[in-house]
Amino acid sequence: MTAALPIPVPERTPETEPFWSATARGQLVLAHCDACGTVIWYPKTLCPACGATSISWVEASGHGSVYSFTVVHRAPGPFKDAVPFVIAYVELDEGPRVLTNIVGGSPDLIHIGQRMRVVFSDTGDGSALYRFEPIE
Repeated sequence: MTAALPIPVPERTPETEPFWSATARGQLVLAHCDACGTVIWYPKTLCPACGATSISWVEASGHGSVYSFTVVHRAPGPFKDAVPFVIAYVELDEGPRVLTNIVGGSPDLIHIGQRMRVVFSDTGDGSALYRFEPIE
């Protein structure tokens, strides 16, 4: 039987603190540039499009589609007992593509374009990892 995926504690920085605090509340938030409206991914406080530093955090829908994925059959360290598992890029409805795990279903049934919703795995340290599961 496959073990559950490990839930490592993410590294928190002043730039990413609003993001990880939101995950602990069960929210997926994205940084938006107040000057040009760019949705910013990976969480940071400087707009990569225009250089502005006025950033707002907005709750995302938590929905997206599989853009690309791979099924991992051999993994190191704490992940070795969790194989097979899926690593994917999910393209959020808001635009950014996020690297994540797909949970809650057979890895053999995942496909490009499949609709997903965010779920959260509590780290036990005041944050949670965002992962995605198929929408039935």
